[in-house]
Formats: sequence, structure tokens, C-alpha cells
Amino acid sequence: MIYRLVRYLDTRTGQAPLIKRLLRYVFPDHWSFLLGEIALYCFVVLVGTGIYLTFFFDASSREVVYHGAYAPLHGQQVSEAYRSVLDLSFRTKAGLLMRQTHHWAADVFLVAITLHVLRVFFTGAFRKPRELTYYVGVLMLALALFEGFAGYSLADDLLSGMGLAIAYSVVLAIPFVGGNLALAIWHGPFPGTTEFFSRLYIAHVLLVPVAIGVLLSIHVVSIVFTHHSQFRGSREREDNVVGTPLWPGYLFRTLGLGFAVTAVLFLLGGLIQINPVWEWGPFRPDLSTNGAQPDWYLGWLIGALRLVPGWEPRAGNYTLIPNAFWGGVLFPMVVFGALFLWPSLERLITGDRGYHHLLDRPRDAPWRTGIGVGFFTWVGMVFFAGSSDRVFVELHISYTSQIHVYQVAVFVLPFLAGWIAKRWCEQLLRSEAHPLRGPGGGRVRRTERGGFG
Repeated sequence: MIYRLVRYLDTRTGQAPLIKRLLRYVFPDHWSFLLGEIALYCFVVLVGTGIYLTFFFDASSREVVYHGAYAPLHGQQVSEAYRSVLDLSFRTKAGLLMRQTHHWAADVFLVAITLHVLRVFFTGAFRKPRELTYYVGVLMLALALFEGFAGYSLADDLLSGMGLAIAYSVVLAIPFVGGNLALAIWHGPFPGTTEFFSRLYIAHVLLVPVAIGVLLSIHVVSIVFTHHSQFRGSREREDNVVGTPLWPGYLFRTLGLGFAVTAVLFLLGGLIQINPVWEWGPFRPDLSTNGAQPDWYLGWLIGALRLVPGWEPRAGNYTLIPNAFWGGVLFPMVVFGALFLWPSLERLITGDRGYHHLLDRPRDAPWRTGIGVGFFTWVGMVFFAGSSDRVFVELHISYTSQIHVYQVAVFVLPFLAGWIAKRWCEQLLRSEAHPLRGPGGGRVRRTERGGFG
């Protein structure tokens, strides 16, 4: 069948050599390369479930009286957006399954991209000639974060409304232009007008998905042009790729992974409840809830807002930089700025401008691993600080005490973790021992007399 298809295309396009080369493209056999494919299939599920949801969702903030299937909210004033989400959950066939699967797919999508970026960083896969591939991946992560935030904000429940209120405050905190920018985005003071919801909806269902799709295409094409990197081995060299060709081996493997990812996401959507908006109730600017948390991938931004002391530089009666700027704007700029600048910084520090098709093990570059562990420990501590209110609600540990501990930990633990990681890598490099299996074994020889030595 494949032969007939190739012959059919060749007789009409003359591209048989290109098709043959594509079918013989080799994929390295290592589990960590599947992280990118998991992200790709999550995006496919997101697009499919998202298309289904758009047929029933009404992105309007117009107030209506609710008389739907959820009895506790009967007679309450809710927005059209919130009402449509409730109807999706309780009336539309497969609506709740699709909505929860969509939400789970977004979470797994971000987990896969984050782990993929970590793998690329610690193995040095960002080095020449793959800088463009790396930059596209980091930009995709930033867009995915915004896309997730926009998606759960559209429900107009109490939780998402509080998130939008925080976002409005952060935009206001941008020096000099924040006020005008916030008014332009929300089309007025918070909570804004119906135009804001329409803009957010178009961004979520069209602009950002198209941008992510374009970036995914660029990412995949750049990988094909530069070929996959691979870990060192007995047969792996800088000038070859050892693994499984696309046809017939790898195609069925990746299709199996795609079906498995889809099945797991739908199982999660059908069996494990996520974002029950009916429990939060509709958003009202005069209401809030204790212990409210956004989706996990925004925990690092909430943590940053909580950890920054109440410092606001002033000039007379004018506040130069509002407090929310430090955690809500500067901190993510530093994080993503460091990720974008790292390939150039490493090239500047090491003077290494050569091509690299073989990956490093983390131990092969102890200083990079140490800096990376320290940096991501710093981000991780800020992330965990975002859960301090939930810890207070569930475990009754003083919120203020937690914040004080985190404010010290974010400056101490990253240096400690980085130093330990660097020393551990240096020791592993000297001994060539596996980090989980202990020292490597020696060679056993049988003597002429039948013994072993």
C-alpha cells in the first residue's frame, strides 16, 4: 500500500526521493524524547475538545436569571458565560466529559512542555545548531501559560473572576503605561465590559491556538532539518543518528502513544472531577473565597506576588512602581529572560561555538547542572509559596510564618541545591557510577585453575 501511494505521488509530483527520505527519517530510542510527542498529542486533544465546546459556550457577560439543571443556583443572577458552562456540565450530551477532558489536556500539555524544556536544558540540547528549536519551545511554553489562564477565566465563576482581578491589578502595576493598558484591555475599569469577554474568547479559541500551532510546526520542521540529537553510546556519533526509522517502526509506535495519551486524558475527564464551577458560584466583584487557587501552572506567579515585601518606590505623592509589578511582571520576565538568554550565556562563558548532535548527561556539565538546579529550585520555592493559603486552610499553619520562611528559603535553598548538584555530578563523573544503582561492577576473569579473580 505504501509503495503504491509513493508511486502515485511520484508520477504526479516527482517527489519520490523526498518521500523516501522522510519515511527513512530516524528517531532515537530514548524515553525522554516522548515528552515532546505527549505535548503534541495533548494539543490535538485540546483542539478537538475545544471545537466541541465552542458550539455550546456563550462568551457574554450579560446578566441573566439562572433556571437550569443545578437547583442550588435557581433564581440567581449569573452571566451568560457562566450559565452556558453550567448547561455544558449538566445538560449537553458529553458536555462535562469534554469540558473536563479539555481541562486535563491543558494541564498535561503544560506538564509535558515544562519537563521537555528541563530535559533540553540539562542535556545541552539547546546548543548549536538547535537554538531556534529551543527558542520556539520556550515561547510555546509562555503562550501555553497564557492560553490556560484565558481558558479557565472564560467560565466567569468566582474563582476565575478573582484571577482576572489579580491580572487587572498586575497590569495596572506596570509603570507609566499600566493604567491606560488595563483600560484598553478591559475596555473600562474592572470587571470591564462585554467587549473584554469577546476579546478574551477570540484570543483563547483563535489567536493563541493558531500561534501555538504555527510554533509547533516550526519546532517540528526545525527538528527534521537539524535531525534529532541523541545520547552518547557505542554506535552514536556526531555525524549519525541511531534509532528507529519512521516507516515502518516508529510510525506505529507514535500512533500508539497518541491513542494512549488520548485514552488517558478522556479517562481523567470522565473519572476525576476538575474545576467544578458550580461549587464556586458566579463571579461578583464584591465577593471572594478563602483559600482560592488558580490552576497549578500559575502557582509560581501567585507565590511571587505573596513573597514580595510591601515595597513601592515613591516620588512625592506619586507611586513610581506599584508592588504588584515585582512579582507579577518582573519575576516572570526574569524567569523567561534567563531561559531565552541561557544559550548565548553558555556560549559566551565556555567559548564553545561548535555544532553538537550528541547530548550531555547532566553530570557531563556539572556547572550547568548546578546552575540549572539552583535556578529551578528558586522558581520551585516561589511556586510552593503560592500554596501557603491552602496550607493554612488545611493544616492551620500560620500564613505569615510560612511567608517569612519562604522569603528566607528562596535565597538560601537555591544556592545549597545548586552546590549539592554540582558536587554530586563531579563525583559521578569521577566514578562513572549510576546515580541510582551505586558503583559500577568490575570485570570477573576465570583463571586457568577454574577459580575467579
